[in-house]
Amino acid sequence: TGRVTKQTMDKVDSISGMIDYAFLHPNVTDQQLIRGCELAKQFKVATVCIKPYHVKMAADLLKGSSVGVCAVIGFPHGNSSTAIKVLETEEVIKNGATEVDMVVNVGKVLGLAWDYVETEIDAIVKVTRKHNVLLKVIFENGYLQDTHKIQLTQICNKLNVDYIKTSTGYGFVVGSDGKYTSSGATDHDLMLMKKYCSNKVNIKAAGGIKSLDDLLRVKALGVSRVGATSLESILDAARKRYVTNAKL
Repeated sequence: TGRVTKQTMDKVDSISGMIDYAFLHPNVTDQQLIRGCELAKQFKVATVCIKPYHVKMAADLLKGSSVGVCAVIGFPHGNSSTAIKVLETEEVIKNGATEVDMVVNVGKVLGLAWDYVETEIDAIVKVTRKHNVLLKVIFENGYLQDTHKIQLTQICNKLNVDYIKTSTGYGFVVGSDGKYTSSGATDHDLMLMKKYCSNKVNIKAAGGIKSLDDLLRVKALGVSRVGATSLESILDAARKRYVTNAKL
């Protein structure tokens, strides 16, 4: 018979340590967040990823734990003015955010207004760096062509952001059948971002990471953080795969 070793448990912990446990759906209640923070502490995830108004509550619930507080800014469509995004960033940091995920202005990206896009990201970088808070820049790839993604990556390299992120999970487009779908984190986009990002910039995959195999697939492509809502099923699968097999 095998046995559960520290190395086996480290595999499970390394997976949980990649996860930003997301509570971003419009219908998330305070009670769901409270339960989510308890699970986040139990499983030792990287962060709980939440809307700005929940930051203070999450910071209180997670106090004394290893779990960070990740706040989204300009979410989900990046439409706020730069000044409002800066104010929002300052407020969430004041309320206890340890990481910030900001959405670029997609319309400005599509309009090739690169000076605007760079100036806006730089304004947020100045705030997060001043407070030693990590910044992730969300591209919303489902709306973009590869040329846009490459240019955004190069801007983020120049500004030394901490992470570039594929999508919000809420970038819905209308299909020919009239139904709304969101592409999320595709292998193509992750490989493209990895190819062009500097070795100082990390990659976060978000949208469609629903299983352990999804997580392991994007990890193999160079991703070091994922956004996910299916925390329990992913980590249950990890324990079964690594811990249960070790006992056999």
